[in-house]
Amino acid sequence: VQLVESGGGLVQAGGSLRLSCVASGLTLDNRYVIGWFRQAPGKERERITCISNSDSRTYYSDSVTGRFAISSANAKNTVSLQMNSLKPEDTAVYYCAVVRHGQYFYCEGYGRYEYDYWGQGTQVTVSS
Repeated sequence: VQLVESGGGLVQAGGSLRLSCVASGLTLDNRYVIGWFRQAPGKERERITCISNSDSRTYYSDSVTGRFAISSANAKNTVSLQMNSLKPEDTAVYYCAVVRHGQYFYCEGYGRYEYDYWGQGTQVTVSS
């Protein structure tokens, strides 16, 4: 199984980026939950959003609610993260991760250490 993120880069504050996560070796059907995490230098890796492919229900952390949007295109085996109104504090390496759904009712029930597969990350830098 391989997850590959893309779409990171350097953007000015207030700008937008769209990250993509493409899966291979695994079909992102309704058995899976997909999460996006980020890790800034010197900080813990934090989950910012997730989606349950079984019902398309989503979760967002307070830090990104109203600015970021996760979407899943099952036919393309891809999950995207649209990031708007970016702030310097959004600067981090962004990771997508996948876990097989079943233990919790909602995607936010799955903590960082319960995800089975991870991408290599893509750097997002927001300048002020």
